[in-house]
Amino acid sequence: MKEIKAYIKPHKLAQVTMALRKLEGLTGMSVVDVRGFGRSRGKDAPHRVVQDLIDYVPHVKIEIACRDELANEVVEVIEKIAHTGLRGDGKIYISTIDQVVRIETGERGEDVV
Repeated sequence: MKEIKAYIKPHKLAQVTMALRKLEGLTGMSVVDVRGFGRSRGKDAPHRVVQDLIDYVPHVKIEIACRDELANEVVEVIEKIAHTGLRGDGKIYISTIDQVVRIETGERGEDVV
C-alpha cells in the first residue's frame, strides 16, 4: 500500500478532486488547508499571510492511501491537473504503508483501504 501526500495550490483543488474521483479503485482522500514556504520563502506570493514575522503561502494538502498498483496513476493525475507551470505548484510525496487498521472493527490489511 502507498500513502500519497500532495501539496497543491488551493485554486486547483476542485479540478484535482474531480479528476481523482474518476479513478476506479480510489476509495477516498483527505484534504487539509496548510500554509508554509518553500524555495521562494513566500516572497511575492499573491496571497501572502504574515504571522509572527514569517511569510507563509497557502496550499492544500491531499492525503491518499491506495493499493500499490493505483499509486502511479494517482500521482500522474495530480501532477497533470495541479500543474500551472509557475513556481510553487507544489510537491507530491509517496511513502509505503506497512499496516492499516480499521478502528471500528479491528480489521487489518489492504482491504481496509
